[in-house]
Amino acid sequence: MGKKFSIWHRVAAVFGAAGIGLGAYGAHVFKPQNPIYKEVWQTASLYHLVHSAALLASPVMKHPNIFGVLVTAGIIAFSGTCYTVAYLEDRRYGLLAPLGGLSFVAAWGSLLF
Repeated sequence: MGKKFSIWHRVAAVFGAAGIGLGAYGAHVFKPQNPIYKEVWQTASLYHLVHSAALLASPVMKHPNIFGVLVTAGIIAFSGTCYTVAYLEDRRYGLLAPLGGLSFVAAWGSLLF
């Protein structure tokens, strides 16, 4: 009989694999004209991977769906926006990043309740 995995384990697996791929792309392939965008990509990758790992703990939390949804939204809004800004080398696409950051803060804050 196999173990039953939480949906959050599956989400973490998808985000983790994507984070490794995007991190490798950023480290070995991505060559922006302006080097500041390499740093933006690295920040996106760091937050992406750290929060993908955090999703693994969702099932043992008091409110796993609240934490999981907020972390997922944070990865998409913060890291996704940062990847877009870096790839396009255009900060105008960064409008959602603060909302993603707020979602990360709210996710960690949800552990207090």
